[in-house]
Amino acid sequence: MKTIIFITIFVFAVSITYAQEPADALRYSWLTQSGTARNQAIGGASGSLGGEFSTLFTNPAGLGFYKTNELVLTPGYNIQKTNSTYKSGLFKTSNNDFNFGASGFLFSLPYDKKSKFRNYTFAIGVNRAADFNSHIYYKGTNNQSSYSEKYLEELVNNNVSDPNKAATDFAFGSSLAFNTYLIDTTTVNGNFGYKTRANAATGLIQENTVNSSGGITDIALGGAVNLKDKLFFGGTITVPIVNYNRDSHYKETDASADPTNNFNFFEVNETLQTKGVGVNVKAGLIYKPVEYVRLGIAIHSPTFYQLTDDYTAEVLTDLEGYAGTGVKKQTSGDLNDNAPGEIKYNLITPWRVIASASYVFREVENVKRQRAFITADLEYVNYKSASFKDANNDITTKNYFSGLNNAIDLQYKSALNFRIGGELKFNTIMFRLGGAYYGNPYQADKADRVKLSGGLGYRDKGVFVDLTYVYAMNNDVNYPYRLQDKTNDPATVKNNVGNIVATVGFKF
Repeated sequence: MKTIIFITIFVFAVSITYAQEPADALRYSWLTQSGTARNQAIGGASGSLGGEFSTLFTNPAGLGFYKTNELVLTPGYNIQKTNSTYKSGLFKTSNNDFNFGASGFLFSLPYDKKSKFRNYTFAIGVNRAADFNSHIYYKGTNNQSSYSEKYLEELVNNNVSDPNKAATDFAFGSSLAFNTYLIDTTTVNGNFGYKTRANAATGLIQENTVNSSGGITDIALGGAVNLKDKLFFGGTITVPIVNYNRDSHYKETDASADPTNNFNFFEVNETLQTKGVGVNVKAGLIYKPVEYVRLGIAIHSPTFYQLTDDYTAEVLTDLEGYAGTGVKKQTSGDLNDNAPGEIKYNLITPWRVIASASYVFREVENVKRQRAFITADLEYVNYKSASFKDANNDITTKNYFSGLNNAIDLQYKSALNFRIGGELKFNTIMFRLGGAYYGNPYQADKADRVKLSGGLGYRDKGVFVDLTYVYAMNNDVNYPYRLQDKTNDPATVKNNVGNIVATVGFKF
């Protein structure tokens, strides 16, 4: 895994109170396909297929293929295994949770073969666009840097020369370290400054535990029109609801075990809760040049989020008797009247463009005589175009987000995502296989997501049941902290998820 120097130039120095980082933008942008069990079984490649409820969230033109009403319910269950590697140490964790895929109701106006506009279809549905449930743990010895240097940077960047300000003005950052003596004052050649008691040169055992939960739930309203059974147009308005919770527990311990160097360990415990709502629109078309070929194109607008972060932090320090015995503790609530640090802001995610193609064997209007299909999607996303904006027109916050957006531009890049799948139909029974590859969004680090899937389906007398298993292999990185002037080494995180999905539906 490559390491990178994380360089961000801020016009004004700011406090750690602003807890946003480039990874937040990626969290709400690097999304994979979910949907019904059928859609997931074919790798999520439904962009040109039509007649699939999940197209409400991908290419709504596919709704125009419907000639009946439909009710769909999709529960699921995730089984996660995570391997994290940091400083050559490998650690394994697990996490399981229930989830849901595309569910909702679709109704189609009566089909009129004599009209140029054969029929109109409308749908309303919900879908789990992202699942944030995870458990990560890693540990390793670092001889180059310490998390505590973040606090030194904060004091230096803000030109804090008054120890009283260092003790009170940074309730979610360096004041916690200063009041527990992890950060202390120093004078070198008559020059005042600050130092950390965590000495990386003698080795620091670093541990990080990150527990995350929540997700993004999409609520969508869409419609489509069928033009002569040849051209299909559709559009969707989507309201994504964000609920993200993270508890992180970071610890550094003196690797030298020297009882006389005035440092044993320190811990940083943080909680972050992000809630908000957004809006985006999706538009698409599907064209059938001949009966057995379908070509699709869809465009997803950026999602415009309004988000609120609530943040708390505490530092515990054991200095082996320096400045008094015992573990010293300072919380953000002690310095902030027990109120969490709250900040409101806007996030704009990237555009998405999806090109699709399908080949249907024995394509006829009577879908009961269709025997098989193969379908594929190619999706383009420019992750570096994500951006944060201030929600309160505050000049300091504006400058902070400007620097953060510069960091996003430096860290991320555009990527291509590819999905492919197929189905074989034997009267009322269907067999499906699929796969998907989601490209690397980082400029310097290595990451990707791969999904392999298979499933069965049953359809008869207006009732259908689909069962799918999806195996997802997610490769990503996790930075325990970032410093402006040193190489930052991430942990590599390999997260493998088995997802069991079932869909029950009724046509009427």
